Amino acid sequence: MKAYALTARDTQPAPSDLPNPDVGAGEVLVDVEAASVNGFDLSVAAGYVFDMLPHEFPVVLGRDFVGTVSAVGDGVETVAVGDRVAGVIPGMYLGPRTGAFADHVAVTADAVTKVPEGVGVTDAAVIGLAGIAAHDAVAALDVQPGDVVLVSGATGGVGSIALQLARAAGATVIATARPGTEDEYVRSLGATHTVDWSGGVAVAVREHAPEGVDKALHSAGDAATIGQTLRAGGAVATTLGATAEQLGRDDVTLAPIMAAATADKLAALLDHVAQGNLRVNVEASVPLDRTQEAFALFADGTLGKVLITR
Repeated sequence: MKAYALTARDTQPAPSDLPNPDVGAGEVLVDVEAASVNGFDLSVAAGYVFDMLPHEFPVVLGRDFVGTVSAVGDGVETVAVGDRVAGVIPGMYLGPRTGAFADHVAVTADAVTKVPEGVGVTDAAVIGLAGIAAHDAVAALDVQPGDVVLVSGATGGVGSIALQLARAAGATVIATARPGTEDEYVRSLGATHTVDWSGGVAVAVREHAPEGVDKALHSAGDAATIGQTLRAGGAVATTLGATAEQLGRDDVTLAPIMAAATADKLAALLDHVAQGNLRVNVEASVPLDRTQEAFALFADGTLGKVLITR
């Protein structure tokens, strides 16, 4: 099969020919139709994670996917051959069987969920890891009706989904976005106010929330700036590993988000998509053999998600 992989630690990822994965008991084989680029993929490609995570080469990149089940192992009853499913690669081990930027991926059946009728491949593929991170962040913040929530990184995959989930929970959302297309996009998702992330974020946020915001999602930008926007006793969820010291605050609650994927969470998010309550812009769809172009687009900053397609 074709896959986008690292063959050694000191190499760059590139299209590779690898054996098709075998399907063991309790597993499903999925013919991948689309997968999305996430920040974690760029970290793997740059070699930043190999001192922290178990791995074996070749390492296939990509953490989430949508595709059609082409084989099932013994004991699998939740999905069948021909089902369209979405999934997130479980665990943190990296290797030839743990990447979605490939023609096929084999995962445990409990890592996938059926895509609802009426939800297309593209709409399902933008959820994945970003959706799980957004779900976990909003849950960790315990967003309630009437809360004022700052979403930093609102134009990205995690931020755009978190914005919509926070609005659905009854919050007033202040979103970071530059004037023009970005501003229009996040307002279309439900943002009440926007602030230009290219400068003066803390001051601009305080214009809308003079006492400070109740809660904040830190998925982009400087942690210290986010710290300046919070009221005493507020809370921040960070997908970037920020510490209390980096926030510069000891009077707020800090929740690190690791995006613990489950099929149930993914199914709930896809139901929101099916009901028309959740959407994410697709900046570009790039074929598997041009994955490096997708990485470059993602690194430059996107309005929503970048997809890898077959």
